[in-house]
Amino acid sequence: MAIVKPFKAIRPTKDKAFFVASRSYEEYSKEELKAVLKYNPFSFLHIINPGFKFDKNIKGKERFGLVHNRYLEFLEENIFQKDEEPSFYLYQIEKDDFKSLGFFCACSVDDYRSNVIKKHEDTIQDREELFADYLHTVGFNAEPVLMTYEDSDLVDEIFQRKIQREPEYDFTTTDKVNHKLWKISYPEGIKKLESAFGDLNSLYIADGHHRSASSSLLADIKKTENPNHTGEEAYNYFMAYLIPESQMKIFEFNRMVKDLNGFSKKEFLIQLDEHFRIEKRMDGLRKPSKKHEFSMYLAGEFYTLHFRKTNHVFPDALSKLDTQILYKTVLEPILGITDLRNDDRICYGYGKNNLIQMKDMVDSGAFAVGFSLVPTTIEEIKAIADAGLVMPPKSTYIEPKLRSGLAIYEL
Repeated sequence: MAIVKPFKAIRPTKDKAFFVASRSYEEYSKEELKAVLKYNPFSFLHIINPGFKFDKNIKGKERFGLVHNRYLEFLEENIFQKDEEPSFYLYQIEKDDFKSLGFFCACSVDDYRSNVIKKHEDTIQDREELFADYLHTVGFNAEPVLMTYEDSDLVDEIFQRKIQREPEYDFTTTDKVNHKLWKISYPEGIKKLESAFGDLNSLYIADGHHRSASSSLLADIKKTENPNHTGEEAYNYFMAYLIPESQMKIFEFNRMVKDLNGFSKKEFLIQLDEHFRIEKRMDGLRKPSKKHEFSMYLAGEFYTLHFRKTNHVFPDALSKLDTQILYKTVLEPILGITDLRNDDRICYGYGKNNLIQMKDMVDSGAFAVGFSLVPTTIEEIKAIADAGLVMPPKSTYIEPKLRSGLAIYEL
């Protein structure tokens, strides 16, 4: 059974929610970040970039302490307020034809450790320890772990009833995304949601593997510091945003490699022929249309690579994954890429116009070859997580991407 708990969120006042909400820090260009920090004193970016106040780039543990101080200032200046009653927070994101309706809750560290909350990515110990130290110093969790669950009629019924009412927040950001948030604080609604998720065997992490791992590490640290530990303290949980599988959108990451590992174009194509039927395309930009099919851009030409499955055995769910097939048949044995995370010869791209960008990068000479894949499916993610396997890095780009600062979980 999966545990979800309501919590007393720290949230911006209704009149300031639009100004507080920010995208992920990494998504801002230097110019955009500077402009937001200069002209929007309410942005959550002031908390996570506290050095701006001193016109100094501050890093490491010194930054952690200043993040905590900026957070306290937002509370002291009533930009943030703490809810008086534990609640679930229903949050809807909508742009064009994409809509996601999920909720913020507290999830159990014990569920993470016992594999009720299932993972499909490896984590790096140094990053786990660094972020656990960060959480320990700042005392709050503002970046939820994005998780998904099997669609539930009961949960959807609760949500649909709630969204008929006036939301706590309703605003549209400059990227034309509409954001709405409702509180579910009435005892009957809380009980029904807790019960509905208690009937689920698993939750699946979509994005936030390091955040969940760091929360587990933090719980161990806090437990040793607390002689009166009961298991119910806030640090035994972490903030998550849960959405049904049907409302999660998965995109592919393309791969670009800087050189052909010493092969000429003809030699490289001959190497590929062992595992693929190679079809040169005469119709310009070409995305793959199905699983086990890859689009390749090489020396000004597009090719479709059809994987030869006749003599290939798939021993497990991971071996069927297109990113794994490309790694095991091309990137590692032919191009010599063994470390997909750290080798600077490989680069990844995503987005609506990524195929065009991939072509432009190869044409510019920055890269020698690019590969486009079809997106990974939720069924593949679940099968790999259920089997306790790990996907290659950059196998999925998942939406929704949440705004920071709308709900904060105090540790």
